[in-house]
Amino acid sequence: MPPTDSLPTFTKSIAITVRQPSKLRNLELVLLLVAIGVSGTAIALVQLGVNGAVDVGVLLQAGALGMLALGMHVALRVVARDADPFILPIATTLNGIGVAMIYRIDLARGLVGWEGLAIRQMVWAGVAMIIALGVIIAIRNHRVLARYRYVAMFVGIALLLLPMLPGIGLTLNGARLWIQVAGFTFQPGEIAKIALAVFFAGYLVTARDSLSLVGRRVLGLQLPRARDLGPILIIWVAAMGVLIFQRDLGTSLLYFGLFVVMIYVSTGRLSWVLIGLGLFLGGAAIASRTLTYVEGRFAAWLDSFNPEVYDAQGGSYQLVQGLFGMAHGGLVGRGLGRGDPTITPLAESDYIIASIGEELGLVGLFAILGLYLLFVARGFRIGFNGTDDFGRLLAVGLSFVIVLQVFVVVGGVTRVIPLTGLTTPFLAAGGSSLVANWIIAALLLRLSDEVRHQPRLVVDE
Repeated sequence: MPPTDSLPTFTKSIAITVRQPSKLRNLELVLLLVAIGVSGTAIALVQLGVNGAVDVGVLLQAGALGMLALGMHVALRVVARDADPFILPIATTLNGIGVAMIYRIDLARGLVGWEGLAIRQMVWAGVAMIIALGVIIAIRNHRVLARYRYVAMFVGIALLLLPMLPGIGLTLNGARLWIQVAGFTFQPGEIAKIALAVFFAGYLVTARDSLSLVGRRVLGLQLPRARDLGPILIIWVAAMGVLIFQRDLGTSLLYFGLFVVMIYVSTGRLSWVLIGLGLFLGGAAIASRTLTYVEGRFAAWLDSFNPEVYDAQGGSYQLVQGLFGMAHGGLVGRGLGRGDPTITPLAESDYIIASIGEELGLVGLFAILGLYLLFVARGFRIGFNGTDDFGRLLAVGLSFVIVLQVFVVVGGVTRVIPLTGLTTPFLAAGGSSLVANWIIAALLLRLSDEVRHQPRLVVDE
């Protein structure tokens, strides 16, 4: 018999991912305090730059939003202890900088209190944060949403159609995207994009096999069957309907782009992206030749400095003024409260990026884009680490909504692509957009908490 100490030993170890929720939440708290400090400092600098004095009352009103953000942090410690620690501070920072810039434009126009947009934006931010908190508390398991994917589809379609109804539909700046009820205006399409993301994620989980495994290879690409093109054609028709009847190129691109990206993530087939790009570019090309609205957008993009285009109704005046404003800001900007952003129409909404570029310069814009990049990267990370297909698709879809909006807005303002009517997430004035983006942040927080709850087992023998 060999000695016992010479016998081979077999060990089995199970490694369980150790979560440290207290450290995550402590990191979030530190970053959140920094975010609140940045927002408050921005408002104070705006006041000093314009008036040469600090108005404590406005700072206290903005401080109420900071308290709401801290309240969300406390709630996360209870109901979502493992949630991502970066999403809430980033959203708070962007929201705070947006409020500061809108307040700066109000001061330049001599608007105070409810006459201006800054106070309304603060109220909407408070409402949006409360709704986001409600989403985190109410949705304890994101898989429940998959059961209601067709309900989400009907809700999304209904929200898209609401602005077309007589009596409540409202046309602003040439686009019919708003409804007006009891004196309040709201853009239902902002909520529709979340409902459609839920539907797309639920639908693609069930239809993924037929969309990814069946088809024939042509020139190295596996093309889908003709019958499988139905869903993408339906979404394309809906997107073109938004473009034609609601006169909004950006929203049309957002809905169609969202579906194309989610179907690509679901199937892994590049052919879907190529088909989607071909369909949308073809539709946009036809629209640019047949629709006056789209033709004007392309003319303003391609020939911005032509005096005839510059002076035309709906021409390139806004685009050129925004470019001059950003050029005036240079590398480090004129300083908060020291520029002249009001020379650009809609400086507080469509062109808030140009306003920030003038006063914070290229460095400030890069910092803003860096925050968006980190927000989206955390969203994609949540999707890639997800434990179920529906959660993965939903996280990627919601993150893509943010990144596409930022690309379309910044690309339009900088003349990389034709200008569209989308809003800059968390920054631009507008209550409906703010509510929708905070709901997206809440859903990502909930998804990240559930991802970290799943232990990872490693067996060694």
